[in-house]
Amino acid sequence: MAIISSKKQPQDPNGQPKKQSQESVKASLDQELLQPEAAIDEQGKQEESIRPQRFADYIGQKDLKDVLDIAIKAAKSRGEVLDHLLLYGPPGLGKTTMAMILASEMGVNYKITSAPALERPRDIVGLLVNLKPGDILFVDEIHRLSRMTEEILYPAMEDYRLDITIGKGSSARIRSLPLAKFTLVGATTRVGALTSPLRDRFGLVQKLRFYEVDELSKIVLRTAQLLQTPITEDGATEIARRSRGTPRIANRLLKRVRDYAEVKTSGEIDESVAAEALQLFQVDPCGLDWTDRKMLSVIIEQFNGGPVGLETIAAATGEDTQTIEEVYEPYLMQIGYLSRTPRGRTATTAAYKHLGFKPPNGQMSLL
Repeated sequence: MAIISSKKQPQDPNGQPKKQSQESVKASLDQELLQPEAAIDEQGKQEESIRPQRFADYIGQKDLKDVLDIAIKAAKSRGEVLDHLLLYGPPGLGKTTMAMILASEMGVNYKITSAPALERPRDIVGLLVNLKPGDILFVDEIHRLSRMTEEILYPAMEDYRLDITIGKGSSARIRSLPLAKFTLVGATTRVGALTSPLRDRFGLVQKLRFYEVDELSKIVLRTAQLLQTPITEDGATEIARRSRGTPRIANRLLKRVRDYAEVKTSGEIDESVAAEALQLFQVDPCGLDWTDRKMLSVIIEQFNGGPVGLETIAAATGEDTQTIEEVYEPYLMQIGYLSRTPRGRTATTAAYKHLGFKPPNGQMSLL
């Protein structure tokens, strides 16, 4: 969003704004070029270019697409707005992209924000009053909304009205402002953290699942085509296999492999080039990075496979407990390399085999 200053520009005696000197303009441009952040116009351009714009281009999540396709067609046939939608699941699976596609399919505009940005009541009020009929308001990390913001959303979602308190004390009165009918799309990685009153006001609650290797391979091929990067199907499959079932990670790995291919090889990404590049970036064939392997190695080598407490793992690896619990553990548990017990974390037989360790006798009997 452009920020326009309200300060008046200096004027010359004739009443015309003074022109900046060539030196000041040049200094200003040099300062902008040396800024570490991307310019506002540049932010997200490449990311938006690889996002699909229609359901036909969206790969994966077949069940979710079928449900939303029915909801869109039903809403269009009745001339109504789409019901409020809550999308939940791990990060990087396409929740924001899905909201943009919904707006495109419905033929309406969308506004994207995040819950931490809506600290004060006037922040959400400003968004709601500026929505046009049918518009989609996407709120990321919606479980982090403040209590007061939630209270404002309740009548807005149900009755499309905004209740404003005017005055204070005994002279206070409530005024209701009508809102245009809109669709709220909430996204969260922790659906259980939402309050029941807010969660129950969503007409559609859908989960995004992890992607299969063949789906991720198609996503990598599509992204490579948009980035004009030559790649073979075997190369795309090799990248997909190491992407933890997440399109965001697949696209990130593709860009790193592209860099490697352009510098070290002829530029085309095949299976061997992808494997060499990802080995350089310490991403193994199961998608584990250095920290994942370090965690498992610590549990196996120092604590005989566990059980071991979370605080102990954090101290031994140098990572904080929240990062281990929210970033590393979920994937290790999903692929069956780590298990949680009442006494602590334990490494499974599959983790022993993957890292090249011999499982203990108690686990050998399970093979």
